[in-house]
Amino acid sequence: MNTDNKENRGVLASLFFTFARIGVFTFGGGYAMISMIERSCVEEKRWITHDEMMDVTVIAESTPGPIAINCATYVGWKQRGFAGAVAATLGIVLPSFLIIFFLAGAIARLLETEAAAGALRGIRLAVGVLILEAGAGMLKKMPKKPLPRAVALGAAAVMLAGTFLPFRVGSFALMLLGGAVSLAVTLAKGSPAGKGGGAK
Repeated sequence: MNTDNKENRGVLASLFFTFARIGVFTFGGGYAMISMIERSCVEEKRWITHDEMMDVTVIAESTPGPIAINCATYVGWKQRGFAGAVAATLGIVLPSFLIIFFLAGAIARLLETEAAAGALRGIRLAVGVLILEAGAGMLKKMPKKPLPRAVALGAAAVMLAGTFLPFRVGSFALMLLGGAVSLAVTLAKGSPAGKGGGAK
């Protein structure tokens, strides 16, 4: 019993500190964090699989709240239920909360300086690369079938068109549309959907 309690506390501590590290060292918000979450939770800790990471990313994006927090909550819940969800969520939230809480006044003054503005421009570029890395990783693991590829290309085309046209399609609407297309094609073929929504 004592061994079980010790192991449970060890996993909870690992969840907290793993996500605290992600929260401290990742800039750019949820999308920029996805690649680091996958590296830590899939490749290093093996808490979830690549397929689960892709699924939870979609679910986290389609539910209320920041995507990184939703991902952390899911991973924690999968490992140790409610206690694990709390540990992982606190881990990813506390670093940024504490930094902003104690440095809010200084940050406001710092952002008015030209040096800080120049640094932020560089950080934005780096954040864009992190987001592209996360997207490229998900596309690489996508099922090599015509339907998923067609949905991905169609979604990319719609989002790119939104940068030039007066209308934009929100990410949630885009996911619903992709799911509806995949479901319709799968039902038309009369075969059950495979994992990840890919049809043969």
